[in-house]
Amino acid sequence: MASANESSPVGAAQREGVDLDLIRRVLHPEPGPTPFVLEDGAGDEELLPAAVLFPIVRRAGALTVLFTQRTAHLKDHPGQISFPGGRREATDPTPAHTALREAAEEIGLSPAIVEVVGYLPEYRTSTGFRVTPVVGVVEPPLDLQLDSFEVAEAFEVPLAFLLDPANHQRHSLHYRGKLRHYYAMPYGRYFIWGATAGMIMSLYQALRRTAV
Repeated sequence: MASANESSPVGAAQREGVDLDLIRRVLHPEPGPTPFVLEDGAGDEELLPAAVLFPIVRRAGALTVLFTQRTAHLKDHPGQISFPGGRREATDPTPAHTALREAAEEIGLSPAIVEVVGYLPEYRTSTGFRVTPVVGVVEPPLDLQLDSFEVAEAFEVPLAFLLDPANHQRHSLHYRGKLRHYYAMPYGRYFIWGATAGMIMSLYQALRRTAV
């Protein structure tokens, strides 16, 4: 992938972080089924609605993104890096409610310190979900309390690192008899990949379009 121009918003992110006002401008103000991202391998089967919180933490001097690492014993996606989130329940009035509820349940993140600033395109996965990424700005201190059954660890990665195209990798694997391609963004001992990396790419591409 080509390097970002130093005068572009993404180039600025590599140097000093993206301004939150710029992020707000490239997000969708409301969730919706279109536009959407179709993960490699996703078919036309009925997909279950879900939502995740894309938590951008306003740290002094730089923005970071909060991730969770799932515990190794879980049936679905054991050990993987993910955003807090899950299936939408019948009692959830909106995707934002789903994302905030799940974040509170999984890592003890209080909705009171999260400002929902917009939405990324719906992400349709090869594992049967249509996921709404809800972007929220989180004001420290976080005072997290992890659900030890679901979450092994919570950690943060600089947003500038995630938006640097030098850190965007393409990988492939055989899944259900077919070769699937996916993005990955390794960070130290953490391997951020799949749908989580795909949603980060949605933000990267939205920011990159503003420079065109």
